[in-house]
This record gives sequence, structure tokens and C-alpha cells, in this order.
Amino acid sequence: MDRKLFFKLLAIGFMSLLLLVPLALIEDQIRQRSARQDDVQRSIAAGAAGPQTVVGPVLAIRYRERLEPELTKNLETGRVTTTPRFAEHTLYLPPEHLRLTGEVKVEARHRGIYQARLFHLDGESQGRFVIPPHLGLDAKRTLVEAEASLVLGISDPRGVANDPEVTVAGKRHRFATPQGKATAPDALAGPRLVVALGPVAVDAATPLDFSFPLQLTGTERLAIAPTGEANRIALRSDWRHPAFGGRFLPREREVGESGFVARWEVSHLARNFAAALGAGGGSGEVIDMAFMDPVNVYLQAERAVKYGVLFIALTFAGFFLSEILRRSPIHPMQYLLVGLALAVFFLLLIALSEHLPFVAAYGIAAGASITLIGTYLAGALGGARPGLAFAAGLTGLYGVLYGVLLSEDNSLLMGSVLLFLALGATMIATRRLDWYRLGATLAPGAAD
Repeated sequence: MDRKLFFKLLAIGFMSLLLLVPLALIEDQIRQRSARQDDVQRSIAAGAAGPQTVVGPVLAIRYRERLEPELTKNLETGRVTTTPRFAEHTLYLPPEHLRLTGEVKVEARHRGIYQARLFHLDGESQGRFVIPPHLGLDAKRTLVEAEASLVLGISDPRGVANDPEVTVAGKRHRFATPQGKATAPDALAGPRLVVALGPVAVDAATPLDFSFPLQLTGTERLAIAPTGEANRIALRSDWRHPAFGGRFLPREREVGESGFVARWEVSHLARNFAAALGAGGGSGEVIDMAFMDPVNVYLQAERAVKYGVLFIALTFAGFFLSEILRRSPIHPMQYLLVGLALAVFFLLLIALSEHLPFVAAYGIAAGASITLIGTYLAGALGGARPGLAFAAGLTGLYGVLYGVLLSEDNSLLMGSVLLFLALGATMIATRRLDWYRLGATLAPGAAD
């Protein structure tokens, strides 16, 4: 290989490696800004309410059972003493049917340039419990007494915006926060609100109809555990970008410009009651909806920076190809300056996207970068024509990158097609080139 060609390729490789430093610094800056955004979201959630998981309502029955008495015999007198024994247990009963309807409104809370999304649920819950005879337990067991409570699990009770009036069997009650910690082990995980209903009969079936409004505030995500034997949940919202998850997807959903409407129907055959009770501890047996950010500018910018090396490599390949075909040498410093301009594009992108919609920020940053590089190359290469040619090529690159950012699922396909087209163009343009004489072509003054 000609020495001049070898040193030129070595200089281009060194410039490419050198430009990895500003790209790494820009990527680190994006991570710091993204971490700051997460801190703001946690701070706003700490002052309002965090992600919410609603469990229930369920019926908690605390009952007292008489056990076999303990017999103690006095060895000296032979007298037998009988000591009664009792045990206390808590039984959770699901509602026969549970219906939850409501509307969810989403608002953005700002702190400087950062924001978090709060949701406000205005809902209505209603259903019916049936306490079976003898609490559904073995008839041989002796039940002394039983007291019932209606329990609603709320992962962050600070988000309950009202003091709802609970109607149970025609009587009005108020929720209360239980005193002390739940006894362990307790099937119902997490914080809860309780309505004490008093003693219940254990010798006959007891129906209990209930209803109550629920106004709940939370951050980013709402999950509902379907604890009923038959669950029907219908929610509407003004948020246009929901992400439905959990174990149960909507049976019907409509997402449009005005928001979304979703309906779920879950039977006891599809859900595990014990796991639904533990949903407050993260069991996952829930209906889940996240009010996701349609365009996470930090994630988009970080993905864009990962293509920075490809941008620089393709641009430098275009420069080198131009040197070969036009027989006009380009100085390594010109490579470096153009590479820095490409790197600054990503810094502009993240800075502008914090204040403008992502598409506008991308267009402005790309337009500024293309104009700068095209103007510079028009002077450096001795004419407007090569400058416009490189500007057109960069416009195509930025267009492909934007398509990749919009469609993450097709990023591999689009990147592969771009590399294939770049390689194909290079091979076609150099198919008649005598590579053995390339060193003389790249020498200064060789075109004269």
C-alpha cells in the first residue's frame, strides 16, 4: 500500500476515534438530565401520591373459634382440670360481583423544565357480598363469634382525595385507617382503608350490597386488582397515550385524539384470589394502565447518539470517496471540523427538545447542522456543488435517523438498508478505480 494512502487512512481512523470523546460526553449529559427528570418525578410523587394499586374491596371476617379444651391432670390428686381454648382467624371473602366505573384525568406538574404526570380518578365502586352459612367453613368447627369489615387496599392512601360515604346493606359508613400494623401473616398486602360492620350471624347466609365513590390521585400508573368473582371495570380518560399491561388486557378499548375508553371483564376462573389480595405487594395479578410519555426526549436523544458513530463513519467515507473521485485532497483538520459539527447536532437536539416538541427540536438541530456543514464544504471544496451534494446526503441521513427513532421495532431493518445502500453506492462509484494508483491521486497537487 502506498505510504501516503496508509497515513491518510490512519489519520481518518484517528479522527474517528477522537470524535468518540465528545459523543461519550454528550451521552453522559443526556443520562444526567434523564436522571434529574426521574428525581423530579419521585419528588412530585413524594409530595402528592405515587403509583397507585387498588385492591378490593373485600370482606374481612375476624372470627373466634373454640378448640378442643386443654386437659391437665394433677399427678398427686388425680384431678383433671379443663382449660378452654380459643383461636382467632381472619377470613377474606371476595364480592360476588364487583363493578368499577370512572373517569381518569391526567395533568402535568412542572418543576423548571422537568415534569411529572398526575392522574385523578373519579370513580364509583359497587357490588355485592354474600357471607355463607358458617362462613363457608367445615360445619364441625365451633365458631363463637364473628365480626366483619369492608377493606379497600390503597398503595398510597395520601391519594384519596375525598372522604367517601360507603353504603353497606343500606347503612352509611365512613372509611377509617386501621390502627397499628397488620398481623403477620396477612393475606392482604399493603396499606388499607377499613369500614367496621360489626358482628355477623354465622348460622345463615348474609347478603351485603355496597357502593361508594372513590376519588384517587396518583403518579404515572394505576393498577386495579380484580378481587370479585365477576369483575367489570370501565374507565375513560382524556390521555391519548395509555399503555395497558398487567395480567388482564382490556376486552374492549378505543384510543383516539380525545383520549381512551377501556373495558375489562375478569371472572374468578381467570384470576387467583390470593395473588389478587397480594397485589399491593407487587404480585402482578392486576389490571394495569400507565399514562406514558408519548415521546421521552431523553430516551430518544440517547438512542440518536448511539447512531453518532455511524453518522461520522458514513460522512468520512463520503469525504474519502470524494477525494478519490474528484482527485482533490481533503485535509484531516477538515474531517475533524465536520465531525465536531455532527457531534454538536446531538447536543443541540437534547437542549432544544427540553423546550420544544421533539419533532421541532430535531428539525431545527438537523437544519442548523446541515446548513453549517454544507456552507463550510462549499468553501473548503471550492464550489457550491460539492457542498450541496454533501448537504443532500446529510439530509437523507438525518431523515433515516428520525425514522429509526420513531419506529424502534424497525430500527435494525432501516439501519441495515442504510448500510447496504451506502456500501452499494461506494462499490458502484469505485468499480473502475485503480486502487494501486490511489496514492498518487491523493497527493497534493495531483489534480493539476
